[in-house]
Amino acid sequence: MALVKAYITNLDAGGERIECLFNPSEYTFTKSNRWEAVKIMGGDVPMPKFTGGGAMTLKMQLFFDTYEKGTDVRKYTDKLLKLMSVDPNLKNAKTKKGRPPRCMFNWGQMWSFKAIITQMSQKFTLFLEDGTPVRATVDVTFQQVEQEGTYPPQNPTSGGGPARKHRLVRPGDRIDWIAYEEYGDSSLWRLIADENDLENPLQLTPGQVLVIVPPP
Repeated sequence: MALVKAYITNLDAGGERIECLFNPSEYTFTKSNRWEAVKIMGGDVPMPKFTGGGAMTLKMQLFFDTYEKGTDVRKYTDKLLKLMSVDPNLKNAKTKKGRPPRCMFNWGQMWSFKAIITQMSQKFTLFLEDGTPVRATVDVTFQQVEQEGTYPPQNPTSGGGPARKHRLVRPGDRIDWIAYEEYGDSSLWRLIADENDLENPLQLTPGQVLVIVPPP
């Protein structure tokens, strides 16, 4: 079987691929949920109340080595670091300020998710005589930004205006968190409420499909 190389896709740069020189030897998925302890009169154990799910994280260490080529290994590691830098072209609908791009780790049949990089550390361990680094390890943490059940934008019809998308409500979803995930601004939840004629935006029903309109 042919070797499949891992790579990272910049989702906000037309699918630009950042190649991994070596595949990771291991990786770790982490998922947490938030529960609130509700006291019961006369009871020994409080009743757990689910208040929402936490974003999944993916952690791994990547290895880069350019010693045999004699070239600067930062040619590769700087591309990763750029995924944590603010892109002024990715503006928030309200603040008009940029943000770092979204990305996705890809490796063959491995399951992955749309993410942002929340933490990265680079350690350089081998150098040429002139100080040029030629070997590095990079510890990186990806955090999920779009949960399963989110559908991609539909193609706009002729004269139909900007594209819309549909989102499936999952247990624990809140309208302000959905607004944050979709627009980067939780205060824009009224856009979703108004478009979907929600009588009580605080009570979303799992399985409900919401129409997500483009930000103003």
